Amino acid sequence: MRAWYENLAERERRMVLLGGVVAVVLLVLAVVLPLNRNIAQAQQRITVKQGDLSFIQSAIPQLAAAGPGPGAVATNENLVVLVDSSARESGLGKSLASTQPTGDKALRVRFERAPFDGIMAWLARISQNHGIRVETAEFEFAGEAGLVNAGLVLKAG
Repeated sequence: MRAWYENLAERERRMVLLGGVVAVVLLVLAVVLPLNRNIAQAQQRITVKQGDLSFIQSAIPQLAAAGPGPGAVATNENLVVLVDSSARESGLGKSLASTQPTGDKALRVRFERAPFDGIMAWLARISQNHGIRVETAEFEFAGEAGLVNAGLVLKAG
């Protein structure tokens, strides 16, 4: 490569050198700067999400102490039937993958590719209207923004 460069005329050497400099500048402008900007945006999103997480974690004891809402009335309806019918009414019927009684008046519920906001609204409704409370909840990203796979253990009264 060096021999080829030395065999070039002076004018051609300057053109090759100038072309190399332009190529490096274009590489920096087209690749490095957008990549750096994306990294900064990702770091900012992480910071916001960490703040949200710390807020949620700090609110957990207060929410747990509050218990079900004031309008909550324990239901005598079968928990399986109640969960199934209310999930369908809330538009979560297609996402409801399984319900399994646990034996201690609790119900294990599994949603696949369900809208997170829809699950939260549904949980608030059944808690407020029927006194159902969430014993445990596990959420995982379902591959598309806003959709989750959720595993819940619900208990009446």
